[in-house]
Amino acid sequence: MDETGDDAVDPLADEDVYRVLGPNGIPLPDATVPDLSDETFLAIYRDMVTTRRFDERAVSLQRQGRMGTYAPCAGQEGSAVGSTHALRDRDLVSYQYREHGAIVVRDLLAEYLPYWMGHEAGTAAIAEGNVFPLNIGIAAHLPHAVGASWAFDYRDEDRVVACHFGDGATSEGDFHEAMNFAGVFDTPTLFCCHNNGWAISVPRERQTASATFAAKASAYGFEGVRVDGMDPLASYAVTRAAAERARNADGEGDGGETPSDGPPARPTLVEFVEYRYGAHTTADDPTAYRADDAVDPWRAIDPIDRMETFLRETGRIDDEGVAAARDRADDVVADAIDAAEAVEPDPAAMFDHAYADPPPELRRQRDELLAAVEEHGEEAFDLGE
Repeated sequence: MDETGDDAVDPLADEDVYRVLGPNGIPLPDATVPDLSDETFLAIYRDMVTTRRFDERAVSLQRQGRMGTYAPCAGQEGSAVGSTHALRDRDLVSYQYREHGAIVVRDLLAEYLPYWMGHEAGTAAIAEGNVFPLNIGIAAHLPHAVGASWAFDYRDEDRVVACHFGDGATSEGDFHEAMNFAGVFDTPTLFCCHNNGWAISVPRERQTASATFAAKASAYGFEGVRVDGMDPLASYAVTRAAAERARNADGEGDGGETPSDGPPARPTLVEFVEYRYGAHTTADDPTAYRADDAVDPWRAIDPIDRMETFLRETGRIDDEGVAAARDRADDVVADAIDAAEAVEPDPAAMFDHAYADPPPELRRQRDELLAAVEEHGEEAFDLGE
């Protein structure tokens, strides 16, 4: 048995990562538990349970042919949910494609799910909730996130941008350009790197020669921190500290908390060390590049299990509360699926946003498709089913 009281091997035991909860869900002896209300602690747990349930249902929907390719997030709920709870509602979340917990925290699941069913309205809706539409191009959103945070600073708005991306994004030029710009101009940006062990099928040790991903921040003149991404309270604490470090130094704006005589605002690179339980996407087969039992040690430090233990041990939840959280998750996800499947598809919509003024060839394709739909009916194209 190790010093935390766990029989299972802790995959992060030898890693220098910030933690609040031990592998068994009990706060570590030297840890500082975030000073949160009981309701916030419970909300973090409920949002993780809902995210896990959404993930299960989304994979099932894809297998049934009811939605397109999907990026599973099981194992990464702690970092997405914990970090988003650490932000203010006006702060912007710049999304890659796996941080579904951020959508759950912002209560945008019903608006968001249509995207995965092929409706662009799903990305437009979450933008209204201060979540940048998800980005499929690896790291392509990082310069835009820095630009948004720079604009907030320029306009003296007390807002930060939490920009999420996977470890594979650090191999892209966009990552380095964004980091350099943020460091030079002190933009209020949180670079949230999800080191989940794999960049599709490429393991971390083949992705970089750096000792850690957080270490890359030093080249750009600001701090990099590593955190146990499967510890929602540690993810909250590190993100909250980084967000306050990033805010306007003069403390002006909506609810500014940084004193005028405090340190200058600075960006931060946060490396969430975690593990992706499932496939990169539903088009991927992880058994082709990793052993089936590679996931087992990480499941032993599951973020939901650890948070539940913490809540039970501190008297904040019991069996009835756990059952209620699961029932609520079922209802929220079921309602989101019903709403998404009720969206009426418009075959012309796929042509709307490629160009401000569609070129002749694109207009020809659009007119040809619409004419065929009118002639043969939507059923022939499996639209609306």
